[in-house]
Amino acid sequence: MNQTVPLPRRPLGKTGLEVTSICIGCASLGNMPETFTYSVAEEQALETLRAFFKSPINFFDTAASYGDGESERRIGMALRELGGLPPGIVLSSKADRDLHTGEFSGPQMRRSVERSLRLLGLEQIQLLFLHDPEHITFEEAMAPGGPVETLQRCQEEGLIAHLGVAGGPIAMMTRFVQTGLFSVAISHNRYILLNTEAAPFWDVCQQHGVAAINAAPYGSGMLAKGPSAYPRYMYSEAPADLLERARRLEAICQRYGVPLAAAALQFSLRDPRIASTVVGLSHPRRLAETLNLAQLSLPEEIWAELAEV
Repeated sequence: MNQTVPLPRRPLGKTGLEVTSICIGCASLGNMPETFTYSVAEEQALETLRAFFKSPINFFDTAASYGDGESERRIGMALRELGGLPPGIVLSSKADRDLHTGEFSGPQMRRSVERSLRLLGLEQIQLLFLHDPEHITFEEAMAPGGPVETLQRCQEEGLIAHLGVAGGPIAMMTRFVQTGLFSVAISHNRYILLNTEAAPFWDVCQQHGVAAINAAPYGSGMLAKGPSAYPRYMYSEAPADLLERARRLEAICQRYGVPLAAAALQFSLRDPRIASTVVGLSHPRRLAETLNLAQLSLPEEIWAELAEV
């Protein structure tokens, strides 16, 4: 696919923002070898971001915790080269606990937001997520003066335009969406060819008018690189039964002559409940590869076989 070909944009729930069906994830651009098993140098990260800004994709996502601010710092460098966030580009980030002390409080949320603004070089973050609230309880997150209330105050002050929630456990994420306080929700690693735990969650998001974003469609890499080349799932070693199912998926795709990565990505893209799918990139060439995987024609009958696995 030629990178100058425009991608259709979808409304992001009730935010008024419009985003492409693919969102570029910037976690690895923060240089996190302990998570991804590889390093990303600053210049490589900047080259990847420059390629993104020239691509038809208009949505990219980061977090305060990615490299403990390094991802945001590098994005800020790229934005300064452009003279600011280009019109039509949507940037989201996430407020995090203190990675050194574990503090996940209201005051820490404000510190996280203010640091993100400083590193990104922005006066306002278009979309800001409460990130990984599973590190505390739902009740602690919702307590007076706690993380959620503090982020709401930041929104009232204009530091945040729209508030979302991004986390892991589906039961907890469902409770946050049901509060009606969030415009967008991100679930990661839980709606992929190997795990559809988040399927009911997308219905909850629809019922509450919350835009749904699916992150990590490759299960943190295994479905992109293949189970033999990268036997990891959710950033750790994959269990044997999961590896076996991944090999069966790979065999089906090989029989049809299509990349496993194309099926993994399109599994998310073809779900009408999902506004955008976050794909992590660490190199400019992966941008073109991702676009090609997204538009590759797959036979309809492959989906029934993959579903059996």
